[in-house]
Amino acid sequence: MSGTYETGQMVTGIYKTGKYAGEIIDVNRAKTSYVVKVLAVIKHPTQGDLHNPQSVNVPLFHERKALSYMEKANIPAPYIKPYDGEIPEYKKSLAEALSIQKDDLVKMNNEWADKSLESLRSLEKDYFK
Repeated sequence: MSGTYETGQMVTGIYKTGKYAGEIIDVNRAKTSYVVKVLAVIKHPTQGDLHNPQSVNVPLFHERKALSYMEKANIPAPYIKPYDGEIPEYKKSLAEALSIQKDDLVKMNNEWADKSLESLRSLEKDYFK
């Protein structure tokens, strides 16, 4: 269930396969989408080909970065929810989201999880240079 949100409101939003916390900075006229300024990462984006989930036998295994701090994302209204509480610091939230996803992938113990972990380790080096 989606609600109506206003500029300045803190929300969570799902963008592609990641989930973020941020501030609404613009609302389209029909209130069908919102521009959200990213302040924290809640869930890191999924790696690989989304059209062939958990498959490594694809033409291109996508490496998906999380949205950057203060990056703007146009998010459809159904993917926006209110955010209550204090928004964590961006780098700390990114590190935690990566850690959770890596732990989940280690538990899966399959070829797709291994390839995803390889991508995440590469991204981690880029994120925290």
